[in-house]
Amino acid sequence: MASVMKTLLLNPPSFEGFDGGASSRWPATREIESYWYPVWLTYPAGMLPGSRLLDAPPHKITPLQTIQIARDYEFLVLFTSTVGFASDLRLVRMIKEANPALKVAFVGPHVQVQPLESLRASQDIDFVVSGEFDRAVVEFAQGKPLAEIPGTSFRKEGRIVHNPSSPQLQTADLDRLPFATDVYHRDLVIENYNVPFLMHPFVSLYTSRGCPAMCTFCLWPQTLSGHAWRVRSSENVAQEIRRALQLFPQAKEFFFDDDTYNIRKERVLELCAKFKPLKFRWSCTARVHSDYETLKAMADAGARLFIVGFESGDPQILKNIKKGATVEMARAFAKNCKKVGIVIHGDFIIGLPGETRETIQRTMDFARELDSETIQVSIAHAYPGTEMYDDLARSHSMATEALADAGGHQLPHIEYPGLRREEMMAAVNRFYDSYYFRPRVVWRIARKALWDRHERQRLTHEAIAFLHLRAERWRYARRRPEEKPAETLV
Repeated sequence: MASVMKTLLLNPPSFEGFDGGASSRWPATREIESYWYPVWLTYPAGMLPGSRLLDAPPHKITPLQTIQIARDYEFLVLFTSTVGFASDLRLVRMIKEANPALKVAFVGPHVQVQPLESLRASQDIDFVVSGEFDRAVVEFAQGKPLAEIPGTSFRKEGRIVHNPSSPQLQTADLDRLPFATDVYHRDLVIENYNVPFLMHPFVSLYTSRGCPAMCTFCLWPQTLSGHAWRVRSSENVAQEIRRALQLFPQAKEFFFDDDTYNIRKERVLELCAKFKPLKFRWSCTARVHSDYETLKAMADAGARLFIVGFESGDPQILKNIKKGATVEMARAFAKNCKKVGIVIHGDFIIGLPGETRETIQRTMDFARELDSETIQVSIAHAYPGTEMYDDLARSHSMATEALADAGGHQLPHIEYPGLRREEMMAAVNRFYDSYYFRPRVVWRIARKALWDRHERQRLTHEAIAFLHLRAERWRYARRRPEEKPAETLV
């Protein structure tokens, strides 16, 4: 076999405790330290002999350690984010100083949407890739010239060249990809991955790519993964689960981190038939479209929890963002989940187009009505490449381009008539307070830790982190209108 460049695939240490880049659809430093797996980087890592997947944040690998590690490689693939891009450029500058011969590719939605601007931002980037980057970086590492690699943008004779887009991987192609979990076993420590509402340790993987939903704010279907829904065969997924159960006997649950796992009923039922004999616990992303029969089959096959993007309790806002779901559907879905014994982690967003003080209160009331096991409340971010970004840019609703502070924490960057950024930040705190500071919810959380020392320690750590950021949000929210906007939360 022809020689292959020794390749380092990097989820960079953009900020301390940052859950971003290849790990997260919503890059930020969380209220509670959380890390998703860098699934996208595992596929080229599994196809390139001698490669290494370096997931710096959860493994507490510092920038200086990253620079030292990169000395030993010929090719670096860095998954960047809009929030972390400037930090990632500084890191690569230092890496290049230590290893001038290193070739560098940046991948991820940020450089896909802004390839020209990204290459102009730094001479240290040799090329960027649009969309799915599996084939492109593997072909480059195998020696193929950039001019012949679809989806790449690069410099040539003083100008920037954009090659035609690469076709997306199709369903048959997905079954030929390496198993993400094999790369985890080779390069990662699963105990370093923590998401508060998932059991620890957990293992995350994809069963499909793409999402046919048209939500205007959602970054990945509009950039990286696309709207075309492509699936692995149910047997291929079951093979990976069987192998992963052997590789990770300590894993307490598996998480299917698809853009949306339950899009098609017949496929969900097919997967459940494969999963049931394996007798393992799993959770997944979900939309509110599944009926009782589907949910019952999922519960019987080991499903424990769904992450559900409810987003808002206001019907018009759901229409504004093209959610393709209604509050009535959400109510029925939540009710059926409780019937079959599947708990929900509900995601809500403050500051979507059409938001007012009244719609915020409506969403808070709706969340308490649904009474999910846990919730997450985010500030709306309009990422470049999304329909929402384009709409808000036209309406001049983005008060600033800054999505995060110097530590990677979310900052509100959208304003509407009669609703300032500070009010939205305060609403996040009020939302959490009104939801979690209810006796039955406090008891629901605390009872899990009564007989589990590890869970008590984790809950205590998470509570301290949450309360600290909560206090900083109040500080931001209480700024006077004439004050200069805060550049950091902490």
